[in-house]
Amino acid sequence: MSHPYVTTRQKMNRRKMLQGTGVALGLPLFEAMTGTVADRAMARSVVDVPKRFVAVCATLGFHTPFLFPEEEGEGYSDTPYTSCLADHRDDFSLYSGLSHPDSNGNNGHASELTWLTSARRPGLAGFKNTISIDQLIASKIGMQTRFPSLVLSTSGRSISWTGSGVEIPGETMPSRLFKSMFVDGSEAEIKYQLRKLQRGRSILDSVLTQARNLNRELSYQDKQKLEQYLTAVRDLEFRLQQSEGWATKPKPVVNLDVPQDIADRLDAIGKQRLMYDMMTLALQTDSTRTITFQLSGMNAVPVIPGVRNDWHNLSHHGKDEAKIDELRVIEEAEFKALSEFLSGLKKVEEGGRSLLDHTAVLYGSNLGNASSHNWRNLPIVLAGGGFKHGRHIAHDADDNTPLANLFVALAQRMGLEIDKFGSSAASSVQGLELA
Repeated sequence: MSHPYVTTRQKMNRRKMLQGTGVALGLPLFEAMTGTVADRAMARSVVDVPKRFVAVCATLGFHTPFLFPEEEGEGYSDTPYTSCLADHRDDFSLYSGLSHPDSNGNNGHASELTWLTSARRPGLAGFKNTISIDQLIASKIGMQTRFPSLVLSTSGRSISWTGSGVEIPGETMPSRLFKSMFVDGSEAEIKYQLRKLQRGRSILDSVLTQARNLNRELSYQDKQKLEQYLTAVRDLEFRLQQSEGWATKPKPVVNLDVPQDIADRLDAIGKQRLMYDMMTLALQTDSTRTITFQLSGMNAVPVIPGVRNDWHNLSHHGKDEAKIDELRVIEEAEFKALSEFLSGLKKVEEGGRSLLDHTAVLYGSNLGNASSHNWRNLPIVLAGGGFKHGRHIAHDADDNTPLANLFVALAQRMGLEIDKFGSSAASSVQGLELA
């Protein structure tokens, strides 16, 4: 059946305005279409040391009875997982009682889509994701570094989403990441890259011209959609212009060889550790100031001593003590890898303090109880960033505080002038004060 707006003329082709450009850059679905770095860090003073943000999500969750202590505040007793972070007791805070409202989706793992966006009802009919907090930060400060953000993963999926709700693929190969950050291309390769960037700008110029011509044919609702689309195009155009400048600048020099990627796909912890090393290098050389890292589990047995069963199956332990004990081995290994990452950041001195002091590391999961796919009372660790730490901040385990409240505070720390993000509420997150 025809859309009522298209009763007096032929329906538009969604690619209409892109004819002749030679690329598949799609328009939003309008109503009328229905039916068709140089190493600058060493020279910085303490007043201009940049702030960084890192978010790491383990999508198979953590067994929270091994993470959350019974006591609140500074005097909490260590749990099996906080014991793995014992060297950093004063460098991190543990949060309980946080979640995103309405994170029930079309399947038990859908909440991982919205861990950094807080969009409601992931995967259900009519769902459209929103921008993730890391990409909002990158849109404001990302042009100050060679890479506006780094989106990393152990699987290829990611926790980062664009302003138009599109998932950004995650980089899985440390060697490729290292080369992009520290290996300069030949003169011919640089020229080729510049030609591609300039061609991209030319295409966007054509898109903008045709879009303006299209504007008079649209309904009011479609004009609103078009304006949102053009905003995204202008943002991309600006990024391309900035990328041209970085393409001709020498990359930072590090006295390291290109890392060898871990060939064994079952060596989950080895892959995490190697990527953490690359993340430390990226932050230390100010190649980027925003990083996300998705830690995916697997429907297989990871190469970890003492583990004999499928990881995903273990996460659905059904309170089986033997499965929980084996799951603990995996998750303790993950927390130990995190501890090593934090240690690496602490060893880097910058402006009279450590790199960890200037980097807020958000670590946790989109599942509070992976065995039952429960997305409430999420395990959340916040390390570094110049905040006061060493505490368990317990919010109501039944009536959770929006996790997005924490995102607002972290974005403000990065220099963004916002007072709301996603599902954040007016109330603040307790226990988030600067040191």
